[in-house]
Amino acid sequence: MDAIKQRMNSLRLEADTAASKVEDLQSKVKSLEQENLQKEQEITSLSHKNSMLEQEVEKLEGLHKTAKDAADESAQHGTQNETLQRRLQLLEEEAEENDKNLRETNEKLRQTDVKAGHYERKVQALEASRDQWETKYEDMSKKYAEVKKELDDFVAEIGTMSTAETCSFGKASGRKAGAVHTREALTQSPRML
Repeated sequence: MDAIKQRMNSLRLEADTAASKVEDLQSKVKSLEQENLQKEQEITSLSHKNSMLEQEVEKLEGLHKTAKDAADESAQHGTQNETLQRRLQLLEEEAEENDKNLRETNEKLRQTDVKAGHYERKVQALEASRDQWETKYEDMSKKYAEVKKELDDFVAEIGTMSTAETCSFGKASGRKAGAVHTREALTQSPRML
């Protein structure tokens, strides 16, 4: 009996030890389950963070691509801007040259206007002189016509005179020849009067 009691005591001790071990193990299992639950929560949280980071990476890659495209476009715009600046500079130089040519042309036009005014005054003076000469010519033509008429009348009067009358005045042939010569001189140069 003692052996049974010892055995019982030892079994009790083993049972107590086993019970304490079970409790220890249960507490360990609980703590491990809690750790496992925490780890799963961390995994879930990290998975969520990972998916958020992947989305952020995709977003940043999109922004990077957009920025790269913008940089390429900016480089193209820079090249176009340089081209446009060169073209603008050429156009400004051409405008300056055209302005210089315009000033020179205006100066030449002004000089031509001055010369034209000068020649116009000369033309007016020459026209006035011509008008004076025409008036003188008309006056001389009238005088010539009057003198010619007088001469013709005189010659006609001389021709109608009788031979006796002409002899009484002196040598008729000499006077008649002088009158004829005077008439020829007047008919040949009417402007000399």
